[in-house]
Amino acid sequence: FEGELHYSAEFISELCHTNVDGPFPVWQNDTISPCANQLLLGSLSHAVIAITSACYISVPRLTHIVSSLPIGWSFRATSTLLMALLFIGDLVLVFELHAPDIYLDVLADGCGVLAWLVHFGAVLTLQRSMYRRTRGPALLPVLLMLSIPNLAFILTAYIQEINQLGVSQPLQVVRLALTVTRAALVLVYLLSYIFPCYRTQRDLLSCNAEDVAPLIVSFEPEGGVTVAEDGCSWLSRLLYLWLNPLLRRGKRGELERPCDVFQLPHRLRTKAVTLRFYQCWQKCLHPKGLERPERQDRLPRGNLQDNSWSEAEPDRLCEDGAQHVVKLLQVLHKAFGLRYYLLGLLKLAASMLAFAGPLLLGGLVGFMETEGAPLSKGVWCAVGLFASTFLAALLRNVFVYEVSKVALQARAAVISTIYSKALKVSASVLARFNMGEVVNFMSTDTDRVVNFFNSFHEVWSLPFQFVLALYILYLQVVPLNKVLASRILENNKHMLLHKDGRVKLMTEILFGIRVLKYYNWEEHFTQKIAEARKKELHHLKLLKYLDAVCVYTWAALPMVISILTFITYVLLGNSLTAAKVFSTLALVGMLILPLNAFPWVLNGTLEAKVSLDRIQRFLTIQDQDLTVYCSQVCPEDPLSAVEMNRASFSWKQSEEHDSDSVPDDKTEDGSPPHSFYLHALSLSVKRGSLVAVVGKVGCGKSSLLAAITGELSRSGGEVFVRGREQGFGLAVQEPWIQHATVQDNIVFGRDFDSMFYQAVIEACALADDLNILPGGDQTEVGENGVTLSGGQKSRLALARAVYMVQYKEIYLLDDPLAAVDADVAHHLMEKCILGILKNKTRILCTHRIEFVDKADVVVLMDNGMIVKTGTPKEVLSLVKAPKDCKNNSNAKEKGTDAFQMSERTISAELKMFGEEQKQMGKLSWAVYRSYWRAVGGCMALAVLLSLFLMQGTSKNVSDWWLSHWISHMKDNMTQLVSLSADSLLMLTFLSPERLMFHASDRGSETSGNMSSELKFYMTVYGSLAAANTVFTAARAFLFAYGAICAATVVHKRLLSSVLKATMTFFDITPLGRILNRFSSDIYSVDDSLPFVLNILLANVFGLLGMLVVMSYGMPWVLLPLLPLGVLYFQTQCFYRHSSRELKRLCSLTLSPVYSHFSETLSGLSTVRASGHTTSRFEEENERRLEQNQRCLFNSNAATQWLDIRLQMIGVTVVTGISVIAVIQHQLKSIDPGLVGLSLSYALSITNLLSGLIFSFAQTEMQLVSIERTEEYSTNIPQEPQQASTEVLNSWPEKGRVEFVGAVLAYRPGLPNALDGVNLEVLPGERVGIVGRTGSGKSSLFLALFRMVELNQGQILLDGVDISSVRLSNLRSKLAIIPQDPFLFSSSVRENLDPHGLHPDFSLLDAIEQCHLGDVVQRIGGLDSEVGERGKSLSVGQRQLLCLARALLTEANILCIDEATASVDHKTDMLLQKTIREKFKDKTVLTIAHRLNTIMDSDRVLVMHAGKVVEFDSPAALCQREDSVFQKLLRGGEV
Repeated sequence: FEGELHYSAEFISELCHTNVDGPFPVWQNDTISPCANQLLLGSLSHAVIAITSACYISVPRLTHIVSSLPIGWSFRATSTLLMALLFIGDLVLVFELHAPDIYLDVLADGCGVLAWLVHFGAVLTLQRSMYRRTRGPALLPVLLMLSIPNLAFILTAYIQEINQLGVSQPLQVVRLALTVTRAALVLVYLLSYIFPCYRTQRDLLSCNAEDVAPLIVSFEPEGGVTVAEDGCSWLSRLLYLWLNPLLRRGKRGELERPCDVFQLPHRLRTKAVTLRFYQCWQKCLHPKGLERPERQDRLPRGNLQDNSWSEAEPDRLCEDGAQHVVKLLQVLHKAFGLRYYLLGLLKLAASMLAFAGPLLLGGLVGFMETEGAPLSKGVWCAVGLFASTFLAALLRNVFVYEVSKVALQARAAVISTIYSKALKVSASVLARFNMGEVVNFMSTDTDRVVNFFNSFHEVWSLPFQFVLALYILYLQVVPLNKVLASRILENNKHMLLHKDGRVKLMTEILFGIRVLKYYNWEEHFTQKIAEARKKELHHLKLLKYLDAVCVYTWAALPMVISILTFITYVLLGNSLTAAKVFSTLALVGMLILPLNAFPWVLNGTLEAKVSLDRIQRFLTIQDQDLTVYCSQVCPEDPLSAVEMNRASFSWKQSEEHDSDSVPDDKTEDGSPPHSFYLHALSLSVKRGSLVAVVGKVGCGKSSLLAAITGELSRSGGEVFVRGREQGFGLAVQEPWIQHATVQDNIVFGRDFDSMFYQAVIEACALADDLNILPGGDQTEVGENGVTLSGGQKSRLALARAVYMVQYKEIYLLDDPLAAVDADVAHHLMEKCILGILKNKTRILCTHRIEFVDKADVVVLMDNGMIVKTGTPKEVLSLVKAPKDCKNNSNAKEKGTDAFQMSERTISAELKMFGEEQKQMGKLSWAVYRSYWRAVGGCMALAVLLSLFLMQGTSKNVSDWWLSHWISHMKDNMTQLVSLSADSLLMLTFLSPERLMFHASDRGSETSGNMSSELKFYMTVYGSLAAANTVFTAARAFLFAYGAICAATVVHKRLLSSVLKATMTFFDITPLGRILNRFSSDIYSVDDSLPFVLNILLANVFGLLGMLVVMSYGMPWVLLPLLPLGVLYFQTQCFYRHSSRELKRLCSLTLSPVYSHFSETLSGLSTVRASGHTTSRFEEENERRLEQNQRCLFNSNAATQWLDIRLQMIGVTVVTGISVIAVIQHQLKSIDPGLVGLSLSYALSITNLLSGLIFSFAQTEMQLVSIERTEEYSTNIPQEPQQASTEVLNSWPEKGRVEFVGAVLAYRPGLPNALDGVNLEVLPGERVGIVGRTGSGKSSLFLALFRMVELNQGQILLDGVDISSVRLSNLRSKLAIIPQDPFLFSSSVRENLDPHGLHPDFSLLDAIEQCHLGDVVQRIGGLDSEVGERGKSLSVGQRQLLCLARALLTEANILCIDEATASVDHKTDMLLQKTIREKFKDKTVLTIAHRLNTIMDSDRVLVMHAGKVVEFDSPAALCQREDSVFQKLLRGGEV
């Protein structure tokens, strides 16, 4: 036993390095002995931690985890893992130090490594167990505390030792640092218990995950789509392992629809984000917790004069009645600021770590150069190099990813805010902005504000990293910088203005494309768009050149400064030494990074500022506030539904100069000085009564309804509307139809009640129409109801209003009887207005005098005033009724065209309307080729050549020359190559300390006789550097010029192709989709594509140059690069498949967001009047936005997935090369200079390779825009442009029209719309065309104008087959007055005579003949604006203006698609007279809606099912008993 005891004592004394007599002292030198500390407090406590932790590893795991992980667990897992790594580090140091008690330390550290690794496993297991939502078992913190005493004693021992011995052993200092870090991690571990285990906001969402999650539920598979990121382990988050399944699907080509990508994490869901943003808005609105004041008694009436009464949700009034404007920036700061600023700390840490790289690199080169240097120094440098690059890469990646998530949240918040703001603003206020501008707020401006999130941290971090550089920058460049910045800002503003103008004009052109083609105005509008584009490009050009100046200045500056410094120095008679060269170059090199990055950061910041101001201006306009608008005091008469007491209203909302377009379709005019007023209206409407409002065109009927709904500005008097909270049943004059099914349009978000729904369809006479539509009420109507005729649209809008009958008390009906025939009008009056709505209060504006006697009260208006109110008998005597009461139409409405349209397009619609076609697979070469051609072959070659010369000849050669020069100096120290400019140019790894340290070490003074040699080297170096700056400038400006060329060509081709497209294309393609090409895709081509392409090309040439220099200097470096190249290639292939599809899905899901927004804007009054639906529309916007955000989020995550992998490969290379260098040094077979050169290149080549893949992927993503514009430039059906017959200018002189066996089918397999039509219209003959819906009336006009080409037969004009005549010739020789009066938002003059062919007196004469003289005079003459889509004029006035257009054309054939439906009878009679007089020798074809208009025709053509049934004079047809015309006449009797 004694022997054993002695053996144990020996073992312990050997272990602890103590005497055998007292092998295990517990207390020594007034403190615990190292032996007792390490064995008892260290190893033993760690053993306990390991054993206890091992027990927790077997805890059962949860199978399905929905909720996210509380943050405390993440901290615990991270600190535990780092603790294990620190013990491993300490173990390495122990072996390196060879201290006497080495075994004791190895034992203690080994136990530590084991304990913390096991504990790490336990923490990971507990995270996925039932402990997940708690703080975990209470035993864990107790276990951790066991290690604290050991730590405390070790720290004291180290500090005492260092105090005694000083820092002779740096490794001991490192051990102290590791111990301090361990202590910090223990503290972090314990502090993690402070964090709540439930994150209130997140949990709330997790509980209601179902409410937040659903997106296009019908598509989702049974198990629901995976939610990104939530519930993943920290490792999965760091390496984006959760994304692998998605990328694999992308590789298999399965990412076809938005629903194929992962769901957003709960924190990023649009609903959650908007809720949080709204709460922050409220807090900013009431900073001191003030509630919204009661306004009506607080505000003086006078305020209402200029509308300063109602400030929005975004900007409510403060307690004192002054406006409190909430700044968008302030709310963004409050909502996302804290998290965003904290991310800056990550950025800071990454920057600091990047700074460690060059120091360690310097150390390694120093080690290589010193013969017999201790191996440990080399090993430490290699390990340090690995650690710093690894951590910097990791932190940088996390930073970028987290910032992209914050940016995504901000985007959702801003878009939702703009959308909900638009829903709250009254029409008169919205007049300040045109539609294109408002849509741009949501697209371009929001994107720019969001992009600022990425550049903000750069703004502070660049100067921070290089305080010195900033100081030099300040001295050298700030004045120039200020000039550039202000110019960039100014040009940006102008460019956006012109872009708004162009998009607005384009929107109008697409809305009025039919009119454009009828009138053959394509050329004129192409010219207009080209002018707008030219202005936009002028500013874009300036912007690009300013950018080029920026890039050139910042890129050339370091080179210029260094040359000037050297040359001046030498000329002053000094001799140049290596030390001086390198210290100068080091200082100058420090400038490069901030100087290069600064222009882009600056640019992004300035763009964001411009856009933020634009959005802010929109958000600060006031909301519609009915509590202020309407009187709160109930009238004395309890039966009153609407009361007006000397109320005056105007469309003009303020004195601002920019309210020049008037926002609804009902006003007289919109120019601010003469804005239309409703004067001193006094009106009382009883509950349940029917009030008819009559009066001539433009007297203010529609404005009266708008005044009741609150869309106008009240400038005096009082309005009271009972039950306004419920909204109104509103059917506006220009029906607004949603892009949805017929049923969805009618039900409009209410609960579906089958019985009642059928009753509504019956009452609105839609039953027959639904039978004809191919899908019945499930037929999708296109955008703006494009597949329906005018009458169907108005009845559909009426049905929508009627379906809400349970919820609405007041019905406002604006001329719903205008576009329908007599029996339908009769049906609507009896069954709908006097039937299903009989107990409601109804205000009906109408021109159909024959129905007015059914009203309880009739209101006669004239010139914005109520002239008379009374019974029908009293008022009707003042209104001159037409002689013929059988004046109604026979043709239900526009007819054939519409029905055939809907039939022929239905199958295409269901495909096309539902989903935009997405290209699949990689971009075809044609896309690259088309961009190359757009830039121009010679131009593109010139750019490549300048890049090659800049990078290759001048940059690499000047680097090589400098190193050659230094290494051939008299002292012939080749090692200095390692410090040459090559290494200096590796931006990320530059450091003055390293360079100056080596230079001063070995910079022996050169003797004076070297000066001539120096001058020679200097001259060559100076020339090379000068050449470099010249090529840099050439490249910058050539590239800018090339980008402008491409932008010009791409837009020109797209515009030309779209305007030449067939009508079918426009009917089946939603507007938003075409507009998307003209706005965001063109913006990409203008701006984003050149930007990323520039970077890509610079990377390619930079990489080639580097490889050449490296293989020249050190061929063996290429060996590890080969397998690495293969790995890079594999990774990027895997990534690019999915990244491309994700980018395409992003574009695809963006169109619906914009088209929904523009659709909402055009139907604002209807949406608002229906009361409940605004929230439904916000939800729809949210749903569509969520779709897009999902794709964006997945796309961003994929980018970071690639980044982390590339960075890790880079870390591997750097570590590998440094390890090889150390081994080679030991084998004494290496030239240290070449190692330095290779390492500095290796450090940057990984960055370059990753940059290359990124810029390539980015370029490919941006090229998707070229692909999309190219698709519309080449692949859409075009109208035939060629002609085989040249006709004289005077053709057709006579005006004879012949249809010979004309057969027309809109699509193969559909019934013929024209079925063998044979007819001849004699010169100068007036023919009326009648027939039931679908009989082929409109198809005659479509065939005549070649809007649709005939399948068989021919149409002859004066004996010439029109199919052989050039389209432009044909259409310019025919005149038409279409049913939809469409005006462009320009002057009256331009709407009448865009080509400027007629003198003013002709124009004024035509206007007078159409009875518009007064109106045009009042709004300011021929040059006054008519507002967006003619909104300054009422619908009737617009029809009159279209008639004036026709009067001006010298055509011998006039087609009238009964264009006076919205005109009162008196005006109509006068117009018919005008047409008869003006066109007395011309051939006139009229599709009739009111039979009285064609009773005096020479002949009447009766159509049925595409065939001619009767063609004779009206008198002859009336005498024939079996005549179809006779039946129609009887049907027309009222």
